[in-house]
Amino acid sequence: VQLQASGGGLVQAGGSLRLSCAASGRTFSSSGMGWFRQAPGKEREFVAAIGWSGGYTYYADSVKGRFTISRDNAKNTVYLQMNNLKPEDTAVYYCAVNRWGLSRYTSEYDYWGQGTLVTVSS
Repeated sequence: VQLQASGGGLVQAGGSLRLSCAASGRTFSSSGMGWFRQAPGKEREFVAAIGWSGGYTYYADSVKGRFTISRDNAKNTVYLQMNNLKPEDTAVYYCAVNRWGLSRYTSEYDYWGQGTLVTVSS
């Protein structure tokens, strides 16, 4: 499985961005997907996850109500809509595949994309 994340960029606080993660491979539609982020000097942290059908979602408290994860299995793509962005959201955002379901733990993800940088200015 290969993952290609895109959609990052520079945005002012209060603005919005939509990240996309395109996946190759047949396991996408039967796998959970997650978004994580890593700010400079910090550990990678969980942002959001979605089940294989899109029926279940799970968010970190820090983004709940502002970010929305979704997926389109016909396009092998998962999205992260980010609204009301804050400077503390600045990080490299990674998408990942979890073949066994939903999780907030990086160790339970099997494949990772290369990351896309999101910078939020104040």
